[in-house]
Amino acid sequence: MRISIINGPNLNLVGTREPSIYGDESLDVYLKKLVEKYKEHSFQLFQSNVEGELINELQRVANWADAIILNAGAYTHTSIAMADTIKAIGIKHCIEVHISNVFAREPYRRESKIAEVCSGSISGFGIKVYELAIMSLLI
Repeated sequence: MRISIINGPNLNLVGTREPSIYGDESLDVYLKKLVEKYKEHSFQLFQSNVEGELINELQRVANWADAIILNAGAYTHTSIAMADTIKAIGIKHCIEVHISNVFAREPYRRESKIAEVCSGSISGFGIKVYELAIMSLLI
């Protein structure tokens, strides 16, 4: 399986940003471990703090990936453009992930603009949400 993992704003700071919420392990280090663990599959990893770059990446991987694991960060709650892109590219499996439990946080984090165009959503299990998403694709 070909899996693209796309991360949005501030996820490059995981490991140092609010460790009580996001943990103290670098997301980059963790994802490299996952790629090694699931080496029978192909992965592409991407992170950007810029909405347009995330949209470009979603469009770019549409012809390569069998599935996308997307942590859109704060754009989850604001970006109709990202939702439109996910819908437009027609990828069968786009899984929305969030490291924190967004439903236990501020009220504005409880609304997702991308949820209705994603095939599933996983949140609140720390950085393990990425492995849970991979596992869900393999069952």
